[in-house]
Amino acid sequence: MTSLVSRGRGAVAHRFRRLRAQSFLPPIGEGEGGGETGHNAVVDCGWGRLLFGQTFDDPAVLAAAMEEEGPDRRDIAFYIRDPHVALAAAPQELFLDPSHTFRLDLPTYRGSRKSVRGFAIRPVANREDAIEVNRIYAARGMVQIPPDWFERTKESRVVRVLLAEDAASGAVVGTVMGVDHVQAFGDRETGSSLWCLAVDPQATVPGIGAALVHHLAGRFKALGAAYMDLSVLHNNAEAIALYEKIGFRRVPLYTLKRRNSFNERLYVGPMPDAALNPYARIIIDEARRRGIAVEVTDAEGGFFRLHYGGRSIHCRESLSELTSAVAMSICDDKAVTRRVMERAGLHVPAQTETDDPAERAAFLDRVGSVVVKPARGEQGRGIAVGVETPDQLEEAVRVARTVCDRVLIEECVTGEDLRLVVIDYKVVAAALRRPPRVIGDGKSTVRALIEAQSRRRAAATGGESHIPLDGETGRCVEKAGFGLDDVLPEGREVVVRRTANLHTGGTIHDVTDIVHPVLVEAAVKAARAIPIPVAGIDFLVEAPDKPFYAFVEANERPGLANHEPQPTAERFVDLLFPQTVPAPVRNVQQRARNG
Repeated sequence: MTSLVSRGRGAVAHRFRRLRAQSFLPPIGEGEGGGETGHNAVVDCGWGRLLFGQTFDDPAVLAAAMEEEGPDRRDIAFYIRDPHVALAAAPQELFLDPSHTFRLDLPTYRGSRKSVRGFAIRPVANREDAIEVNRIYAARGMVQIPPDWFERTKESRVVRVLLAEDAASGAVVGTVMGVDHVQAFGDRETGSSLWCLAVDPQATVPGIGAALVHHLAGRFKALGAAYMDLSVLHNNAEAIALYEKIGFRRVPLYTLKRRNSFNERLYVGPMPDAALNPYARIIIDEARRRGIAVEVTDAEGGFFRLHYGGRSIHCRESLSELTSAVAMSICDDKAVTRRVMERAGLHVPAQTETDDPAERAAFLDRVGSVVVKPARGEQGRGIAVGVETPDQLEEAVRVARTVCDRVLIEECVTGEDLRLVVIDYKVVAAALRRPPRVIGDGKSTVRALIEAQSRRRAAATGGESHIPLDGETGRCVEKAGFGLDDVLPEGREVVVRRTANLHTGGTIHDVTDIVHPVLVEAAVKAARAIPIPVAGIDFLVEAPDKPFYAFVEANERPGLANHEPQPTAERFVDLLFPQTVPAPVRNVQQRARNG
């Protein structure tokens, strides 16, 4: 018979002498006998582990055991009598589950007088049953159990899984799990507990849930159990009414769970009532997962304040109070940024800033193709790329001056646009930003294709990205040999803007795993030269896995959204509130520091 009981962290000694010989119990270590209950008892329930809090003498040991939760599992620490003490051992990792504990006293329990009709109740028998249990779990948004767990534990006396089977169709329409505490850890209180009561939402026969509870209670009563406990969300009025009707009463026992994605809705609290953009939202969501309080100070501008303990930090998206005004000024003025980068030894394109059209034309003649951009600005506004004639140059200067009086003329370096997100002087994400493009269908005009693509980009980014139909777009289309009102041949691809900014229709493609070490080193050097703790460093590169680059600009407020699967928001919140770094991340960081 396969054991479901594990030792957790520290020694687990099962001290009921009458149970020592049973094969599902670990042997008692030398000198550990003589007690009456198990120690640090943990039961594998398939969906996660059940930790019996009353068997843990040290809250720190319980917290450490909870940190061992497996991926995609849901561990539960039950019977926590002093939750404030246990939470103090790991406040960033654990939370107090907003559930009530209910108890059914089995010696006085009389069972249901109603006969079960339309379905039968039986144990899980085979792999097909296991698949059906998981189907119901999935329909109810519950963590599923690996099918082989049922095979390994089908003879267990610790955990029992029952099914309700439709009498007419043979379909599984409900399930419940029970845990025998005496078999699990020699419980001197001879208790038991009910878990994972779930009924198929498509079931048409009434009374399935109540019948499963009665059946399990009857089994445990026959085995001599003193009570059967369960945990139910405080606001699940329908379930609470059912349990109270059966005879359950509420008892002052509590449950702890891990802060994980499955449990997130239980501990983050209500969402701030504000329409935030995706760049603020991704940070706020991560902060709330960690129990960090959020105060939205200006939703339209993306401003919010984060509070944790005695620390409070005001942010505008990824720009925080940790970034100095001097660093912001360096990033804000592209001419200054370039000089700082050049002194730091980074590769920078040739550049000029002049009000003389003749000098601008001479610079264009010398380098062949230029980028025209406002000395100050963001989100790609007023930038023209690949300008090749004096007339185009003067028109681009005129447009750039609508954004900023000072205009920079820069050598146009060909290559792909690479954004490296640097947080705490480490590269967290690297992504190629590609300019917007359309593909002809042989029927639609270029203008119609751009409008359709712009709508798709806006829908995909919460309205943050769209393709402007302006002079820069017209110039790019014209350079490809078409007008905006020409029908684009089927299959023909046309780049409709040269800039790759997300806000002007660009797309983002993650390349973090292949980015060349030289590019990583250069991005970190750029951030340190400013210095700035959070930055988007933009390079033009031959390819992300090759060392050649030319510095473009540094962004003091890089968008952290759209960099999936890289943990940009997680590392940003780590920077702001290092005391909330999850234990697995802390362990990885410590190993990295130790070499």
